Amino acid sequence: MRRLLLSFLLVLVSLVAPQAAGATTTTTCDLPTFRATTTDARLSALFTDQGNDNSRTDDWTGADGTYSVRLPGGKELWIFSDTFLGQVNPDGSRPPVREEGGTTVFLNNTFAVEKDGRLSTIYGGTSENPKAVMPPRDKDHWYWAGDATVAGGIVEVTYQEYERYGTGAWDWRWHRNVVARFAPGRLDRPISVHDLPSGHKVAWASGIHRDGRHTYVYGVEDLGGTKYMHLARVRGASLLGRWEYLKADGTWSADQADSARLMDGVANEYSVSRVKGGYVLITHDTTEILSSKIVAYTSCTPYGPFTNKTTVYTTPETGGNIFTYNAHAHPGIAGPGLVVSYNVNSFVNTDHYRDVTIYRPRFLDLAFE
Repeated sequence: MRRLLLSFLLVLVSLVAPQAAGATTTTTCDLPTFRATTTDARLSALFTDQGNDNSRTDDWTGADGTYSVRLPGGKELWIFSDTFLGQVNPDGSRPPVREEGGTTVFLNNTFAVEKDGRLSTIYGGTSENPKAVMPPRDKDHWYWAGDATVAGGIVEVTYQEYERYGTGAWDWRWHRNVVARFAPGRLDRPISVHDLPSGHKVAWASGIHRDGRHTYVYGVEDLGGTKYMHLARVRGASLLGRWEYLKADGTWSADQADSARLMDGVANEYSVSRVKGGYVLITHDTTEILSSKIVAYTSCTPYGPFTNKTTVYTTPETGGNIFTYNAHAHPGIAGPGLVVSYNVNSFVNTDHYRDVTIYRPRFLDLAFE
């Protein structure tokens, strides 16, 4: 009865209280409650089998990024950033890259299409000379993938362009955001590439969520030790529409300079998904350096505020040279819970050739009620 009365009062206040144009509204809901995390056995087996299958010499053996979107017709498109193609040695190691006399190919972005429990690797170029599906403009630039959506039967994949500015191993930086449009039947090269808003050092899109009349585009302002969430939205499904940005006062603005720092602690990749009666934000916890914690926040709206920070998983791989990063959800993929992936990497590059299992995504199922 108290909840019913409170809901009535909130509705009454919203009807009589003045609001700024374009303002978000206060909403109440039954927030989802985290219960348990288990390993997603199906996806773990799918990518292990794909990575170890030596029937092709140009196939996927490991990658990071790991976004997904459902294609028209029901196939699942997996979207990767840095990717190894080739074969796996009997001892579980990876041959050197071609530039060093081996057979492994390293590309900055690729796709894989899942159908009937099998994955097919997609790249640009030819099997003799594979290229990224989103090729760079020169040797000092490259693209890493963000989240994706489908609009009017066309796949729109966001990419962040990075550039090298020195000779050191870490002398590179984010440069700009773009969206590449792909035909579902021809995914090896884009139909067209369009600039996305790139002012004020916000990398779009860490995550994309379609809700009602809008597509919400989540970004990150990466200051190294601190990373801030930003949020934009566009009416409809296509990212080529008119963008507006969430301000600190809860209103929306067409000026990207007004985009507010909504919260810190998010990673470069994270997600917001509808779960039960509310919304769940999944991210690696960047309030800790090289954290092994995957955390969830909840909200009654896709634009927050996100509260109730809860550790939902501690990655067992983290330690020594090995680190984990960029956990996010795949709400379009069926599972016993909310499907979440995360990436595993090493600070020592030779580890990726010593053990192929390191540089592969892991998959979890998160149960909420």
